[in-house]
Amino acid sequence: MINRRHCVALALAASCGAALAQSAYPSKPIRLIVPFAAGGTTDIIARVVAEPLAKALGQPVVVDNRGGGGGTVGAAEAARAQPDGYVLSIATVSTTATNPAVNPKMPYNVQRDFTPIINIAATPNVIAVHPSFPAKDYQGFIAELKKHPGKYSYATPGTGSIAHLLMEMLKGETHVDVQHVPYRGAGPALNDTVAGQVNMIFDNLPSALPFIKEKRLNAIVVAAPQRVAGLEGVPTFKEVGAPMVNRLAYYGVVGPRNLPAEIVDKVNAAMRKALEDPAVRKRIEDTGSVILGNTPEQFAQQMKDEYAAYKAVVDKQGITLEQ
Repeated sequence: MINRRHCVALALAASCGAALAQSAYPSKPIRLIVPFAAGGTTDIIARVVAEPLAKALGQPVVVDNRGGGGGTVGAAEAARAQPDGYVLSIATVSTTATNPAVNPKMPYNVQRDFTPIINIAATPNVIAVHPSFPAKDYQGFIAELKKHPGKYSYATPGTGSIAHLLMEMLKGETHVDVQHVPYRGAGPALNDTVAGQVNMIFDNLPSALPFIKEKRLNAIVVAAPQRVAGLEGVPTFKEVGAPMVNRLAYYGVVGPRNLPAEIVDKVNAAMRKALEDPAVRKRIEDTGSVILGNTPEQFAQQMKDEYAAYKAVVDKQGITLEQ
């Protein structure tokens, strides 16, 4: 028979074992889920930080693309993971704010099912058109859409993504009619836009920028605090009278709920160390992104604030998954 003393001893042993496991973390490779297809901005940011993060933690960090559902599929997989720190995920505005705001049947609850760790960076968004599109500036762009309602289509990384909701915001403010074509990530959306199968794309700037620089896409307007270096001729949404649309995307790291504080702090410190590397900072900043590297508490508040902002827009404009 096990008496109370034995129970206490067993509990202490279990507690010590858990503490030792956490202090030894990580002792094997870490899987970093990217909830979008390869080639998009989320994938780019993840791959930039994976190697220096691995160096700081002393274990490989393996990027695993799990696209689909505007980021929902990969995010749900991360939410179901064991809270041992060996499955982490890149969290975006799409997976933590816009998708939950528009989809009442999400397979996870953002505030309940994730442990915020750090927000890596924030980046502008851009509307870019295929070179065959008749207009080359914002005024001409809006005029063309109004002249031919329903004729043109725009690609996004998925239904409920930040690009989807931002374009719906713009449609509400300008009263244009353009058709949504959702993809399983920015990579496929970009490929079809560059090929001319879709007329335009609303995307995070880092993934679209190489095509813009190569003149395979024309940038029309950006969502950014100020005009972007290298695209000085492209106005912001605030400048063109659509301040609601002038919102940045972010790329953070989360774990499943109940991730021990010791692991959260260790990953946060390792990521901050990775972001101190001038080469890493340059690669991120060259995409047009702004490095953040904040605390778990600050990131948690950002997630709450962004969700509230998009939920208000969804409710006010009656946006649904069918749009």
